[in-house]
Amino acid sequence: MKLGVMSDSHDNVPNIIRAVEVFNDIGVDLVVHAGDFIAPFTLDPLVDLNCRVVGVFGNNDGERVVLAKKFEQIGEVHPNLASTSLGDTTIAVMHYPELAIPIAKSGEFDIVVYGHTHKIDIQKEQSLLLNPGETGGWTTGTATIAVVDLDTREAKIHEV
Repeated sequence: MKLGVMSDSHDNVPNIIRAVEVFNDIGVDLVVHAGDFIAPFTLDPLVDLNCRVVGVFGNNDGERVVLAKKFEQIGEVHPNLASTSLGDTTIAVMHYPELAIPIAKSGEFDIVVYGHTHKIDIQKEQSLLLNPGETGGWTTGTATIAVVDLDTREAKIHEV
């Protein structure tokens, strides 16, 4: 099984479309988004995913009521922390590293995903701690997503 991971898409619809294409080509079983979608229209491309999406709000997400309503078509969105599973793998998703790092060190989840910093971070300790970088690409100039192979717990970064 494979987990698709994205964060900080910041209204960059062309990059979101490319992320959906990569996730569908690889055949991910679930996509998690660690926040900062920004506007509700940025969720439209996620309808084309061949799997559901679990997300959390970030610090720049406006119109949260409308975002939450649009999320009903594709999966679920949570205010601060999402807890989900894929097969036997437990996954926690949040926007902020201040929350993610202690949760990862606790070992309560197999995979802990965060965003906010726009910087790729992959650490293996008690849990796999993962920031996929930024799907929007506005801050670093590089738009990235990640795919985690649940059998090996290896994360691979993909540019979109």
